[in-house]
Amino acid sequence: MKSLYLATQNAHKVEELSALLGSHFRIHSISELPISEEIPETGLTLAENSMQKARYIAERFGVTCLADDSGLEVRALGGAPGVFSARYAGEPKNDQANCSKLIKELQGVTDRQARFVTVLTFHEGGTFVQFEGEVLGTITQMARGDQGFGYDPLFEPLGENRTFAEMTMAEKNKIAHRGRALEKFKQFVDETLLFHDE
Repeated sequence: MKSLYLATQNAHKVEELSALLGSHFRIHSISELPISEEIPETGLTLAENSMQKARYIAERFGVTCLADDSGLEVRALGGAPGVFSARYAGEPKNDQANCSKLIKELQGVTDRQARFVTVLTFHEGGTFVQFEGEVLGTITQMARGDQGFGYDPLFEPLGENRTFAEMTMAEKNKIAHRGRALEKFKQFVDETLLFHDE
């Protein structure tokens, strides 16, 4: 089974990705690598950031790597916070502050349509492949639930009456943006036999 390093320092993302990919790869966190600095994220799009993170880890340490960049796009805010989702309320990253800012920005706004988007970048031996997943939904008036992370307490997927934060990880992974991108990635892995023993 191949080793796969996840280019994220977010423990919640590692947990989600491990649950979805554990049968295909031997999953490793980059905390196992000699890295102390933040991975650069200077792209103007989710795809650029995802590519930048994958290249940084894969080329620096010579490992097979999967990076993701995800963002929440709110229609009434012109697609914001988008690529700035993790730092919407400024530095340092703070989920609660980001959610509070979003609630304030949408105060009195009736159009609360939004979408979560994930772009995955897989790096294997110098080759990059990207996969995208999305889920449509609405932003709730107030936070609900204590599961998940990020904007999960404010995002109610289309056809659901619960936010992501009111779902178990398994329930969320079945319909969420990251899970949908990973399904495309797993199909690619199966078709190219990348998960066969090293």
